[in-house]
Amino acid sequence: MLIKRPGLLRQMAVFLYDGLLMLALLGFATFIFVWLFGDATQGWAHLALQIELWLVAGVYFVYSWYRSGQTLAMKTWRVQLVRVDGSQATIAALIQRYVLASVGLIFFAAGFIWAWIDREHCSLHDRLLGFRLRLNQGASDD
Repeated sequence: MLIKRPGLLRQMAVFLYDGLLMLALLGFATFIFVWLFGDATQGWAHLALQIELWLVAGVYFVYSWYRSGQTLAMKTWRVQLVRVDGSQATIAALIQRYVLASVGLIFFAAGFIWAWIDREHCSLHDRLLGFRLRLNQGASDD
């Protein structure tokens, strides 16, 4: 299956745009958490807030990828997540992608930096799980 891939600059734009959207979403989720539970700078509340934020982001990404293969940023930049074999991505596979991407992000973004050395500009988590980013119709590569 021939996949027209987005260039690294487009992928970086998607990453940055998704980051800005996450700031807004996670800021709102933090506001709700603090409103309900109070100070979240220490103890159980601190850990609970971190877990909540990771889960909120996960729900956003997994739901977006499952519904259309695109987050809002990916729609804007005409990039879509697809399976290499052309099959529909399962929720379980998308959760795995989110978890592996999170691990790659924790380790100094190594999973994403991998795309700079990969021959297809593919992140490490996508390479391992059989996903690719595809450039949608009407979009020209960087």
